[in-house]
Amino acid sequence: MKPWLQLLPLLGLLPTSTAQLVQPDTSAFAPSLDSANSSLLWGTYRPGLYFGLRPRLPSTLLTGLLWFGAGDFQSYTKPRHECDQRDGLTYSFTEHDGRSAAKEVLSDKDNNVRLTVRWIKVSGGAEGGSWAMRIEGEPIEEDKLSRISLVNYFGNDGPLSFLELENETNKLGIKGPVHLKGSTPGLGNYRIRIEDHEGNEPLFQGPHASDFGDKLERTQYAALAVPAGMIWQAKNAIMNTIGKQSQELIKPYVQNPPDPAILFTLPNVVQRAAGLYVFQKTYQGRWGVDIFFDSDAAPSGLDRNSLSTALDAASQAYHERFASLFPSISSFTDRQQAFARAITANLVGGIGYWHGPSLVDRTHSQEWDTDADESSKPAPNAQLTEPQELFSATPSRSFFPRGFYWDEGFHLALIGAWDNDLGLEIFRSWMQLADEDGWIAREQILGDEARSRVPEAFQTQYPAYGNPPTLIMGLTGFISRLRSAGVFLSSLDESAPSSAADVPADPSSLAQLHLTSPTLAASFLRGIYPKLKSHYEWFRRTQRGEIRAYARRARSSSEAYRWRGRTADHVLTSGLDDYPRAVPPHAGELHVDLASWMGFFARTMRDVAEFLGEEDDVDDFGEQYDAIVGNIDDLHWSEEQQMYCDASVDEDDESYHVCHGGYVSLFPFLLSLLDPSSPHLGATLELLRDESQLWSPFGIRSLSKAHPLFGQGENYWRGPIWIQMNYLALAALNNKYAKEPGPYQTRAAEIYAELRDNVVSNVYQEWERTGTVWEQYNAVTGQGQRSDPFTGWTSLLTLIMAEQYY
Repeated sequence: MKPWLQLLPLLGLLPTSTAQLVQPDTSAFAPSLDSANSSLLWGTYRPGLYFGLRPRLPSTLLTGLLWFGAGDFQSYTKPRHECDQRDGLTYSFTEHDGRSAAKEVLSDKDNNVRLTVRWIKVSGGAEGGSWAMRIEGEPIEEDKLSRISLVNYFGNDGPLSFLELENETNKLGIKGPVHLKGSTPGLGNYRIRIEDHEGNEPLFQGPHASDFGDKLERTQYAALAVPAGMIWQAKNAIMNTIGKQSQELIKPYVQNPPDPAILFTLPNVVQRAAGLYVFQKTYQGRWGVDIFFDSDAAPSGLDRNSLSTALDAASQAYHERFASLFPSISSFTDRQQAFARAITANLVGGIGYWHGPSLVDRTHSQEWDTDADESSKPAPNAQLTEPQELFSATPSRSFFPRGFYWDEGFHLALIGAWDNDLGLEIFRSWMQLADEDGWIAREQILGDEARSRVPEAFQTQYPAYGNPPTLIMGLTGFISRLRSAGVFLSSLDESAPSSAADVPADPSSLAQLHLTSPTLAASFLRGIYPKLKSHYEWFRRTQRGEIRAYARRARSSSEAYRWRGRTADHVLTSGLDDYPRAVPPHAGELHVDLASWMGFFARTMRDVAEFLGEEDDVDDFGEQYDAIVGNIDDLHWSEEQQMYCDASVDEDDESYHVCHGGYVSLFPFLLSLLDPSSPHLGATLELLRDESQLWSPFGIRSLSKAHPLFGQGENYWRGPIWIQMNYLALAALNNKYAKEPGPYQTRAAEIYAELRDNVVSNVYQEWERTGTVWEQYNAVTGQGQRSDPFTGWTSLLTLIMAEQYY
């Protein structure tokens, strides 16, 4: 295999050994695991930027891309760097395999430029190998000016690192290719080359251009001394430097300033102890530039021609792999298939790496949270934790470029289907965040860069607060794939020597190491099992609700649950923020959605224990599951309303049902907790299919159209259509209720086919209309709304189209 088609590395697929469970010997797999680790070291792990690269290392080399218009004097004030909905851009990865190659297209209508960024990694060496990227620009409208100033920066963000410019310095800039060398712990020594394409369209010469010689043909540069840990603020440093330089350049030309491409430039200086190196070039019309990162330990050997060959091969490989993993999508049109490839690539391209402390208030305990009254909260006492790290997908690169527990399980459904082992690495990263009590914070806001994108009111995390335990979906998919592959860990003979054939270092092979080896699968599950159990017990211990205190009758006296962190208008911890709940709030509330999630969690824990041969745990989790499911019927079914409901307590301390027809009413069905012969299934299906309530031509609404609060107030979960909830409904229908015998099997199959068509058609049509996918869809018109691009759980459309549900 040619070197530029090989792949890079990943840190940490080897699970942490534990005292509780005996780990299989995985030493025979070391070369394959090293290749897998390497393939995930470098990545587009700065998802909050339009394009940024970093390795999965703290205090390391960061790269970023920035541009602004150079055809007038106003565009300089609107640089493009962080993903921002206010920029009016559309941007989308059209290809991203998660390990070796990516392609992103960014359309900036205000500056009349379409940028195509392609990137590829070349494996080799102990420090992650090399990579190369190609940036090409072209006008969106051919008859209008397309002229931008492009800035690429490279910053070493830690001690024992250095960068150094190898070119001769000149006050007019660098003539020809740029050469930079550096060294960073974990990456070793390396060189960076920036090379313009031959045949780039020449710039027109604006006012006073002749006064500056050949400056416009050169690359402008600056080496800036930026404080340690502040490379993430590169844009501010760069634009301030350009601004100061423009003030000097304009002095002799106050009445008639020079060409913007000359005026708004870097000063071509190297500051002492510089750690941020910035390179700027103005391009016009059609143009291209290549950037090569060559590790001294394993140079790529790439030039412009071989890079072209490698990029074309990587693109073909992505298309072929997608077709092999999701074969049924071939029944859709070519354009719909491109849509599915793009949303999958965007989910993978939204994976990021963060390192740093978070804000936690450990004085905010559940003991005082007894009357659900915000006014009773003690004064906040948030403290910074020790630094932690997280490898995670993101819901929205523009609006939520950080880790969200509630979202991540849905992300892992598709990521795991695309790259099983990448999904496991993300899952394990989340599990490592669990504290000694088993708590994992709802939002992972690690470090100053992550906090800069979050309103202060939402930065602090509270150890009494949870989120729907969707994360476990990362394991349900893995177990399903193991079963499909005929792998059963309980029969693994651990006394037998392990053996492993050499695995090719290509993405598709590295993606399934843990699917093709029972030894590795057992090692992973046993490595995470103790923390997983601790996390499960945290939910059972801290989110438990009251049964006996209010004379409620249920077959289990303990299996009932309520969300902590409740206010009069919101239950943010539930993930369903403003969905109607009991008024007024009461500490005796019981929430059917949380009870259902706990049933789902218990069932998955039982399956994991069964795979590991932990027979006592299998029995315990099975009993807990049965008790939860029984209590859902006992405590939450309203015979009068014919739906599942929350429960609360009135002024006489009597329990009563709180029924708001919508997603909450569907949860026992959504998570497949109802038996196909349940007498409550028929009414639940009819509620779902009722056009006057939840059914729409675009998907299932979050709240009944007949509800007095439909579309009212914040209207976040009071009607709008959410794709992850429709995915759960489709999964339940396809995997259970339309599949297994029962009185509603035919009806379930009819609803499934109709619902799938509605959801796919609407999301695809909105993508065609707007160029993006959305956080939610209007309950009346079907139009996309709120955050965009929302390439987190809305990307589940790929699995819906492929009819793969986990």
